[in-house]
Amino acid sequence: MRTIFFAMLIFASCNSQSKDISKAAADEIANTDKAMSDMAAKEGFNKTLLSYADDSVIKPEEGALPIIGKTALQEKWAAEKDTKRISWAPFKTEASQSGDSGYSIGYWKYETNDTALYGNYCTIWKKQSDGKWKFVFDGGNNTPKP
Repeated sequence: MRTIFFAMLIFASCNSQSKDISKAAADEIANTDKAMSDMAAKEGFNKTLLSYADDSVIKPEEGALPIIGKTALQEKWAAEKDTKRISWAPFKTEASQSGDSGYSIGYWKYETNDTALYGNYCTIWKKQSDGKWKFVFDGGNNTPKP
């Protein structure tokens, strides 16, 4: 009887499928991405990105090697003037079946006194142990006006 019980237990554990929570996680990512844009308009782009960055973040730089790590990103941005003139919105978010990672893709707009620049971006997200989302990669490029 014991052998049958253990055989059934092993069979059940091999056949059990993990619950797919990707839709809920993708919605969380979209909401986090939007909240990050809202915060950037109020508190500044650099400050906001630093607060949402994972310690192992990778941030590509135009014409330079990528910045690797949150500390390096803080050091890079310490001497730069921050801006509140950029906004963005995701148009696509997806997450892994386990709900612990995902990405957002969207459009951004940067306004100056006399013009506006446009682009798109891709951000890769990782769910933290406290349930919050932080990004591990963020990159984008310029595009023509939509």
